[in-house]
Amino acid sequence: METKKESLEELLANQRIASTKKYSEERNQINAAGVADVRNSGILSKTLNVGDIAPDFTLRNVQNQPVSLYNELANGPVILVWYRGGWCPYCNITLHYLQEKLPEFKEAGATLIALTPELPDNSLSTTEKNNIAFNVLSDLGNKVGKEFGVVFELTAEIASIYEASFGLNNTNGDDSNELPLAATYVIDTDKTIKYAFLDADHKKRAEPEEILKALKAIK
Repeated sequence: METKKESLEELLANQRIASTKKYSEERNQINAAGVADVRNSGILSKTLNVGDIAPDFTLRNVQNQPVSLYNELANGPVILVWYRGGWCPYCNITLHYLQEKLPEFKEAGATLIALTPELPDNSLSTTEKNNIAFNVLSDLGNKVGKEFGVVFELTAEIASIYEASFGLNNTNGDDSNELPLAATYVIDTDKTIKYAFLDADHKKRAEPEEILKALKAIK
C-alpha cells in the first residue's frame, strides 16, 4: 500500500512556518504565551497517562448515533484523538492524515475515534471537509475531556482573538473558553492506556507511525 512521503510532523512544521509568517510579531508572541501558559499550568502532570484505566463514555457522532468507548473496545484497541475544532489548521491537517492512515489502523485491529468540543453541526462540517470515515464525537462542554484531564482554559488574550476571528463560543455552544489538549491515546481492550501523546503545544501531534508501533506492541 502506498504511504505518504511526508510525515505528519513535516506537514505541521510547514503550517507552523506559514502561520508565523501570516501573523504579526505581537500575535506570534501572544500565541507563544498561550502555549507557555498551558505548559506552566501543570496540566501535563494531571492527565490520564500510560497505565491508567480509561473511563467509559457515550457520545453522539455526526449521524447522531451513540458511540460508547467500552463497546468499541469489545472489538479491539481504540485510538482516541482530541481535536480543537475545524477552525484549527493543525487539526485539519491531522484529521486528514489520520484518514489516510485509517486502513493501516484497521489492519492493526484498531478503531479510530476523534473527540471535539464543537457543536454537532460544526463537527459534521469538519468531517465532510476532511472526508472523514471514522467516528467524530461531539464532547459538549468537554465533559469527557475533563475526565481524562486534558482540558484547559485559554488565556484572556487568546480567547479574545478566537472569539473575534471565528466565534469560539458559538462554535462550542458555551462561553467557558476551554479547549482540550491535542491528545492521543491508544487504549487496549482491558481499558488500559498503552500509549499517550500529551503536549502543551497544539501545533504538535502524535505521529501515526508511533500509534502503529503502540498497536503492534499490544499484539
